[in-house]
Amino acid sequence: MAGESTTPNTSIVVLHRQALESTRAIVAGIRANQWANSTPCAEWNVRSLTNHVVVGNLWAAELATGHTISDVGDRLDGDHLGDAPLDAYDQSAQVATAAFETPGVLEASCAVSYGPVPGSVYAGHRFIDVLIHGWDIAVATDQSLTLAPHLVEACWDVINPQLAGLLASGMFGSATEAPTSTDPQTRLLETLGRTVSTAHPRT
Repeated sequence: MAGESTTPNTSIVVLHRQALESTRAIVAGIRANQWANSTPCAEWNVRSLTNHVVVGNLWAAELATGHTISDVGDRLDGDHLGDAPLDAYDQSAQVATAAFETPGVLEASCAVSYGPVPGSVYAGHRFIDVLIHGWDIAVATDQSLTLAPHLVEACWDVINPQLAGLLASGMFGSATEAPTSTDPQTRLLETLGRTVSTAHPRT
């Protein structure tokens, strides 16, 4: 099943945790004067994009454990960063990790907005979302833009079987033209609608 197992001996729950750790390091590197910076996601600045990731984690904790969108209602609307964005990120990552690592969750159905889908598929989508938005935040805050190669490879493993559907959904952006790079990270980012050639730390 797409998303349940990607690279040998590396389950999607481990990859999801590693993506959260990767992006956590980037969130920790955001300087006080950078929260209003624009990001590659046109509708979000650094603070609102970080909040989007945090809220996504909180939604994962709800939906992966059997709750529905109606159950949650508007409880996760608005700003969840408060005065301690890194603490908010850590708390959201903890509950999202625990949710996907709960026995039986990967096999259960999750009532997501584009579903229902198996928990393994939802975990794969959260893995991609967390990792790629970490890159977006890194672009906006002058941090390293290099993602761990095994996480990039795992993203491809998740994406390839469902690429057309993912691009049609708009969840991860959409490529404006066919990627031509042979570099796996560049090709991945361009496939997901990022313009890598102009993504470099500000001087």
